[in-house]
Amino acid sequence: MTVTSFCANLFQDHKQLYQILSVGKQQSIAKDCPQIVSISQEMQRLDPLAVLQAIAKPNQLQFYWENRRKQEAIAAIDAAVSLQVEGCDRFSKAQQFIQHCLKNTITNGILNLPFSGSHFFCSFTFFENNLTVVTPFPSATVFLPRWQVSIQNDTCVLVANVEISSKVNLELLVESLCSQFRTISWSGHSLANSTETKLAQLIKQDSNNTEWFKLAVSSALKSIQTNQFSKVVLANAIDVLSPQPFNLINSLKNLRKRHPDCYIFSTSNGKGQNFIGASPERLISIHNKQLVTDALAGSAPRGKTRGEDAAFAHQLLLSPKERREHQFVLDFITKRLAQLGLVPQLLPTPQLLQLSNIQHLWTPIQALVPTDVHPLDIVAKLHPTPAVAGVPTDVVLRHILHYEHFDRGLYAAPLGWVDYQGNSEFIVGIRSALIEGSKARLYAGAGIVAGSAPEKELVEIQLKLQALLRALA
Repeated sequence: MTVTSFCANLFQDHKQLYQILSVGKQQSIAKDCPQIVSISQEMQRLDPLAVLQAIAKPNQLQFYWENRRKQEAIAAIDAAVSLQVEGCDRFSKAQQFIQHCLKNTITNGILNLPFSGSHFFCSFTFFENNLTVVTPFPSATVFLPRWQVSIQNDTCVLVANVEISSKVNLELLVESLCSQFRTISWSGHSLANSTETKLAQLIKQDSNNTEWFKLAVSSALKSIQTNQFSKVVLANAIDVLSPQPFNLINSLKNLRKRHPDCYIFSTSNGKGQNFIGASPERLISIHNKQLVTDALAGSAPRGKTRGEDAAFAHQLLLSPKERREHQFVLDFITKRLAQLGLVPQLLPTPQLLQLSNIQHLWTPIQALVPTDVHPLDIVAKLHPTPAVAGVPTDVVLRHILHYEHFDRGLYAAPLGWVDYQGNSEFIVGIRSALIEGSKARLYAGAGIVAGSAPEKELVEIQLKLQALLRALA
């Protein structure tokens, strides 16, 4: 990757912007290979969700990411370059694609601010091979956005990425970039008003799902009793119809309001379908070679009063069933990290992660990442964790295919980004929904171990689905 000198605002100086893009064109001719020009600059404060609303189109790849606890949000819109692949080597192919792009990238602008420089946004399906002929998302999607707008605390950064070939018309390209920059600058301050759907207007389908789920839990418990596996995570999906198309921006706005303690996310396939949600589960976070990941398993509801809430928390911390489920996840993560040469560091007992409508047993894990380990090596090693699959992994994946009558797609799968320095953050796509027009499919899951009860697991599932349903309206 080539880094050139800083310029305060290339999009307000057509001559300098032309010169920067001209260097990219010259290198593409010399190397006989397209080059990527990446431009980063600080902006006046913008709302990335408002930018997404203003310029994103249904036929474009896009990715939205928000973490209010860290006071950060990112909108990645349209693809400068992209990769979509299937199969068991999807993580390695995604890694090779990112590395190839970075070798042919010329970076300009300011690089010492949060989220400056090239960021590649990634989504991987739960299973490495799609289970149906017609499926919304391929096994792996990686793209470098044409426009990226991010904010952390009060620092707002815009990144523009452009693929330059030897035949590009630089005059037209400069005009197009500057025109879109003006639109972003004008439109990214506040969300435009739009009509919202009332919760009572939504029509739930597949009413037999509740009975099917309880039967699946009972069947799984029999398999656990005969030692076929120790834990399996069973998901349920409900389909919902709306009298009018679901509004992506409204749904994300509702999620950010209702779930300030979760990761709010949305990713599209460029075909009018969006996978959105509010996930409490971070898979990995890497900054300056320091990895943080979470063992998050074992759940209880929040109480309506302070006393009831404390009682639920106490029961969760002492529950043998919930502690056993948590330990499965903890052992899995530490073992897999050690296989990559990492040395996990963690607290001896789990803590509580208390969210707005549910609380979990939680153990944060830290490790230093060796220079020869790529973030996607870690993602590939950890996915799927026992928190979303079970123990042992290979055995329970076959049982999930048997028990569940729908394609998980991106549900419970890794979603996130990798930047040009090897920093990275991925979440697990739980508490999520696939929306397309006036249709939505909502997903939620529960971990089944010895001691699980079908009725209680169903209540946990419905609690998660109801929270998501309210956000869609």
